Amino acid sequence: MGLLDRLKHAWNAFVGLDPSNDNYISYQDRYRTYGQSFTYRPDKIILKTNNEKSIIGAIYNRIAVDCSSIGINHVRLDDNGRYTELILSGLNECLSLEANKDQTSKMFIRDVVISLFDEGCLAVVPIDTTVNLKENNSFDILTMRVGKIVRWYPDHVTVEVYNDKTGNKTNLTLQKSKIAIIENPLSAIMNEPNSTLQRLIRKLALLDVIDEQSGSGKLDLIIQLPYVIKTEARRKQADDRRADIENQLKGSKYGIAYTDGTEHITQLNRPVENNLMKQIEFLTSMLYSQLGLTDTILNGTADEKTMLNYMNRTVKPVMDAIVDEMKRKFLTKTARSQKQSILYFNDPFRLVPIANLADIADKFTRNEIMSSNEIRQIVGLKPVQSADADALRNKNLNPTGTGTEGGPIPEEENPPETREEFLRRFAPEQSEPAVAYSGIRKEAKTK
Repeated sequence: MGLLDRLKHAWNAFVGLDPSNDNYISYQDRYRTYGQSFTYRPDKIILKTNNEKSIIGAIYNRIAVDCSSIGINHVRLDDNGRYTELILSGLNECLSLEANKDQTSKMFIRDVVISLFDEGCLAVVPIDTTVNLKENNSFDILTMRVGKIVRWYPDHVTVEVYNDKTGNKTNLTLQKSKIAIIENPLSAIMNEPNSTLQRLIRKLALLDVIDEQSGSGKLDLIIQLPYVIKTEARRKQADDRRADIENQLKGSKYGIAYTDGTEHITQLNRPVENNLMKQIEFLTSMLYSQLGLTDTILNGTADEKTMLNYMNRTVKPVMDAIVDEMKRKFLTKTARSQKQSILYFNDPFRLVPIANLADIADKFTRNEIMSSNEIRQIVGLKPVQSADADALRNKNLNPTGTGTEGGPIPEEENPPETREEFLRRFAPEQSEPAVAYSGIRKEAKTK
């Protein structure tokens, strides 16, 4: 593009601003121009209050981030059910790049998992499709969003889903066969009323109440007066004495008050001994064991075996539930008969240390499991434009039909029949001693 074209088509965000289109414009004019506005992101998933204020939110987020790091694609299989090629469809675009105008595919899966843990059951709703969703059974999905199921019917559900046209959440009643209804496979641990997670949430709420009471700033004092309070006059005298001490503490710069020598003060704001913390520690340990979690997974110091156990026991059931339901609802029987499927792919080399990667690469290429370019992609290097780099063969051995120098072995019309003839043709420098030696042996035999 030349200089004239650049000057003609160039654009800057701060050039040509309308003076009336700024923060001083009226709310009505801004609403007509841009639509409804919020001080927070309206489509963001909001956890329940008890989950948000406790360590449960951190557990949800950790599992959701690990699930969103696994790639999901719309693929085609062979007759043996093996992955052969990627299908470039709108559904694959939603699962691998952009789910909607507000979310990438990974952020969408993260919201799916967090909502699944928080609610126990959710709906993935196709928003934009190639044909009318209510009138056709075969359609391609262009955008999708996470919805909260608010009402159940025999064949329909009412879903609360974010409407990106108005900026508000809207209730839609849709057929169960047209949306993916995903249930939490760990519901017995997380969402049941007496599950381990719900018991831990209640204990943590009690601990928060005790912490608020101890940090409220109250002194919790008992004042023992030198007289018996039985009459109304004595009671009024005791109230006046209490009010006097309160005023002294409130009006003093350093919070100092005086009492009579015959009065005794007892302080009660010391922590009361209970086994609440022991119960919380026990429930936390039990929850970790049931979910396949450890402290090392949460703080990022887990070894390869621990992470493998976590991926198999926690992440895999969640991803299976998501993918199986999408495969069941978003792919018709005709599409499945055409070997279409939805698969997720976990990178097995993500947890491998760099020190072990070279040995693994040698074994995979030597046993013809992966090509050189596939190994280079894992390391982060550009592929080599060579046929040998994409070939599945052991680079330590010569290819079939080649010689020691890599060239083809010449085919002879009359191949050599004896060792002497072979050496005479292909190793002349060794042929004469060999022939002489064979001649000596023949003379010895005749004598």
